[in-house]
Amino acid sequence: MSGGKRHAEPVDVHLVLRRETGEGPEVLLSRRAGNVYAAGLWQMPSGHLDGPHEDIVAALVREAREETTVVIDPADVRAAVTVHHRSPAGACRTGYVFEVRRWAGTPRVAEPEVCDAMRWVRLDALPEGMVAYCRAALEAYAAGTRIAVHFQQPGDAIAYDPAADRLHHLPDATGEAAGKPGSAVVEFAERAVGRITEWTDTSWARAASRVWRASNFQGDAWYVKVHQNERFHRREVRALRTWVPTLGAAAPRLVAADPELRAVVLSEVAGRPLHGAMLPDLQERQIFRRIGELARQIHDSAPPRPSPDGAGPAIDKADRHLTAARSLLAPGDEAFVRDLVRRAEELPPLDWVETHGDFQLRNLLHTEVSLPPGSGDLGARPEVSVRVIDFERSEPGPAVRDLVRLSDAWAGRDDLFEAFLAGYGRRLTAVEEARLVVDAALDSVSGISYGAAHGDPELIERGQRTLTRLRTEHRAALPPTGAP
Repeated sequence: MSGGKRHAEPVDVHLVLRRETGEGPEVLLSRRAGNVYAAGLWQMPSGHLDGPHEDIVAALVREAREETTVVIDPADVRAAVTVHHRSPAGACRTGYVFEVRRWAGTPRVAEPEVCDAMRWVRLDALPEGMVAYCRAALEAYAAGTRIAVHFQQPGDAIAYDPAADRLHHLPDATGEAAGKPGSAVVEFAERAVGRITEWTDTSWARAASRVWRASNFQGDAWYVKVHQNERFHRREVRALRTWVPTLGAAAPRLVAADPELRAVVLSEVAGRPLHGAMLPDLQERQIFRRIGELARQIHDSAPPRPSPDGAGPAIDKADRHLTAARSLLAPGDEAFVRDLVRRAEELPPLDWVETHGDFQLRNLLHTEVSLPPGSGDLGARPEVSVRVIDFERSEPGPAVRDLVRLSDAWAGRDDLFEAFLAGYGRRLTAVEEARLVVDAALDSVSGISYGAAHGDPELIERGQRTLTRLRTEHRAALPPTGAP
């Protein structure tokens, strides 16, 4: 370097707060307002480091809370893309863009003096009137680029102008594009549906999740999924080929499957996951009624049959899971679970039906509707669309298997449980109620064990919360042997 002052430039952080919908992933944008740079334009929540004491992740967590009120665990922050930017005036900066798919709270405008609106937008349908730098960062993120250069020229507008697109994607060390599956999966998907022009990674924020939204020039879209093991692939394909078609438009359609790649191509289904949705009480009851109807459709998709010998609760795994989860259990949890296991051995068997296996709000999509004026009860309900996805844990079992994880959603809300039962068309028997308690407790311990081994605090927290609830609600959980 020649003598003279060493070049220095600002560092900023940008938040891709992402949620999944049936139409594709959405990200949160805020509109700048007041006496600030780029007032009136949309951008991601962002900011600068406060000083050398603050790292880029800490800065992102702080800026997110200050601007949107959401609380982010640093463990949920994922590196997305780094953009080297030069403004039309010639000033340079480096922006670190981070993806977050899990947070606490509902985003809202927290600094009205510099931001006058927030909105969720589809990642593949970004709005007009965006800061060009922000637009470039989101396009690089959507393409799976790790490092990008966005050097604007003198005279360029601050707002995004497609006629002056300065984004340059740098290939990674392999020379391959990121953000999409390997070439074998791409070829498999294109044999099934034709040329794919855009891939968007829609995987959950867990290492084993591998799902992409694939679309073509005409805007048609599908989902491509690679299962983490052969068993999950076999289960999902079996369900999609046998009983899932009885659900009609409430579930995806299998377009193609490849057992060697453990990959499937699925039709797109509309809706947003119910996990984390904030809905009016009436709409929640209507949705839970529809969930009950959907559960009954699943369980009635094939005639019930007697359970195989020895096919009771998964008590054979209880010791292993309790040992792994012990340090995270509250006092009394282990004794409660062991008592349930002991008493469950005498429960009468339940008939087997087809089950989803992971029937929870994360895998249930809804289409929002406007309620007509004066609607006040379940009797006057508009159309509510609920759809179900993800059948990789599907297998025959007792019907209550599908209520284990769903029951966490109606905890403390008897109205939602009653709405579900109204849609389901019958109440649970005494043995089903007892089996639900046993299976929910065992599932909680299993979740805590898995979460501890794989660094998943959400699973740990859910398991602990469920055990606390079960101990409070079901101190005498099981009926006498032989009860109906």
